[in-house]
Amino acid sequence: MSRYTGAKGRLVRRFGVNIFGSDKFDKLLNKRPHGPGMHGNTRRRGKDSEYKKQLLEKQKLRFMYGITERQLRNYYKKAASSKETTGSALLKLLERRLDNAVYRAGLAKTRSQARQMVNHGLFLLNGRRVSIPSIQIRPGDVFEVRTKSSSSPLFTDVKENKEFDHARWLKSDQKALKAEISELPGEDDFDKLIATHLIIEFYSK
Repeated sequence: MSRYTGAKGRLVRRFGVNIFGSDKFDKLLNKRPHGPGMHGNTRRRGKDSEYKKQLLEKQKLRFMYGITERQLRNYYKKAASSKETTGSALLKLLERRLDNAVYRAGLAKTRSQARQMVNHGLFLLNGRRVSIPSIQIRPGDVFEVRTKSSSSPLFTDVKENKEFDHARWLKSDQKALKAEISELPGEDDFDKLIATHLIIEFYSK
């Protein structure tokens, strides 16, 4: 299954939470809290089946990180074979993606934008140009915007944004458009929007 390219607002309203992080979706939820579609606020819904709950949670995680179904299934398999609890290992693998780290460092407004930036080769990882968003970063890794790309309008707001609170496990210098991985993300760093036990139940059938 390919990446979702439709209207993100519909997904936000379907899940009832802002899975993309952009302020505009918080405003959308406040203005239109019901589901998408003409009858989204009047449609009567019965109690969701366990399978539906599991499926929706899996989709929520996939759309949040902007990955394909195949990628998520592979991440689950790696997590299930690790020594950590599967849910924690799964989220750690997703958080360690380079595109997510760029987003968490405050060098992109959304994960989608971060993925595009990496795809277009705007970043160096440990001094080498990279274009693969799924690269797994590790402690000591340093990523930065290429000098040639630093004058792009994409990064103007980043340099001037004093309010962004970057992730605890990153040392981020937004003026220099650079960040270092100080440690691996842990339980306290994961988004609380995801019920990983439902995803594990979905894949373990």
